[in-house]
Amino acid sequence: MGRLIGYVANRSDRLAAALHQERKAVTPPPATTPTGWGLGFYQNGEVLHKKRPQLDPKGFDWEQVAHDVHSDCVVLHLRQPTVGDFRTANTHPFRMRRWLFAHTGTLSRFEAIEDAIRDSLPDFLARNVRGATDSELFFHVILSFLHDHGQLDQQEADPVAVAKSIRSAISLVDRLGAEVRAEPSTLNSVLTNGNVLFGIRRGGPMAYVERRGLHDPPDDDIQAKPGTPNVLRYAMVVGGVSDIADYVDVPENGLVVVNRDLKVQTHEL
Repeated sequence: MGRLIGYVANRSDRLAAALHQERKAVTPPPATTPTGWGLGFYQNGEVLHKKRPQLDPKGFDWEQVAHDVHSDCVVLHLRQPTVGDFRTANTHPFRMRRWLFAHTGTLSRFEAIEDAIRDSLPDFLARNVRGATDSELFFHVILSFLHDHGQLDQQEADPVAVAKSIRSAISLVDRLGAEVRAEPSTLNSVLTNGNVLFGIRRGGPMAYVERRGLHDPPDDDIQAKPGTPNVLRYAMVVGGVSDIADYVDVPENGLVVVNRDLKVQTHEL
């Protein structure tokens, strides 16, 4: 099974160390087929991507992937393809302007609702769809409601308006699915614009952890000055896991929100 990770921190230089500390949660079980991984991050005001095929399904290491990435807001995704062929355009996370999005799961009966989803999008968003996945289309449905709420280009996006956009996107997918008698779609996702991060739990496990400092292995330099900006703090949201020590399970149909102050809140979808 794949992995979905959202990371927000007060420092940009400890991503690989944080992934090492959280390795019990973020490391996926060995896959039986090739996969693909993607990493989206914010650096010096830019939104950047790294995407690669993973031809050895048993040799995946997030620390190696992230060892040279310096960022305080990151979305990581290990894909087990369900819809769309195995190419970069179908690899998460997807990007539109400042927004990054990754998803694990499948829109039920996607082939029956794909055209209706595309028809619901404004032209400028429909033209931005590059791949063939249900996930990318779902992202663009969220973007269309962000546009409606005036949040698409807002760096300081209003979390309440973003949450409304997410709920509206889910309602649209559910309505279209109901019209073709589809089962509820699995929509576990992470969405961020670099300032606020949203974790959506719908149909699969998801959990989060809040950390202060590196303890595994201990980092003496960071631990030396408790209460100073040097102490690493981060929140990590992980899709695909539950019942992990120190982690809080996000309830089904729950929305977890992490802001730049690293305050974590959970709400109902």
